[in-house]
Amino acid sequence: MYNLPHFKEKDAETVLAFMKQHPFVMLMGTDTDQRPVATQVPVLISESEGRFILRGHIMRQNDHHKAFIQNDQALVVFTGPHTYISASWYENKQQASTWNYMSVHARGTIRFLEDAALLSLLDELTSHFENDDTSPSLYKELSKEYILPLTKAIVAFEIKIDSIEHVFKLSQNKDKMTYENIIEKLQGSDDQSRSIADEMVKRKKQLFPDV
Repeated sequence: MYNLPHFKEKDAETVLAFMKQHPFVMLMGTDTDQRPVATQVPVLISESEGRFILRGHIMRQNDHHKAFIQNDQALVVFTGPHTYISASWYENKQQASTWNYMSVHARGTIRFLEDAALLSLLDELTSHFENDDTSPSLYKELSKEYILPLTKAIVAFEIKIDSIEHVFKLSQNKDKMTYENIIEKLQGSDDQSRSIADEMVKRKKQLFPDV
């Protein structure tokens, strides 16, 4: 984790909102032989007794499932927009170019759930991501004949989060002219660059109160 104070968000609710906006995470761990495993999955985020809980499902008997049975420590990475930042946009151009990005690392203990919890989770997941009570793709609209074979191939998990770290690297360490020039350059580029520019605009008043 690129752990510098310039790139930390003071508002915990902003960090949580970012996690909820980017629920397709990289779930990582290691087996007992210290071999790394990773898979990408959507998760639901909730809170219980002052701790955040992540829930999702993965394939049974794959490398990641077997590894987490052996070692229950998990790292979950939430990633957002990112873009190249050219030093040619700085007031002082004799510096290194860099990359702006937003990322949250959540660490915790994973456990696998019973089959009944899997069915409940599938109902919640489809309801949350379909976001349409009339969708024919909701879990409750699918036939048992279709659902049962699929559920045998997956297993639900729950991760109780012990720590959350983040980096929102958005040129907060640059001077005002450079900051504004970076925003202008990014606004004329691709979608990811414009998303980073939008995040920088949100923070401009806080960084430069005289603006």
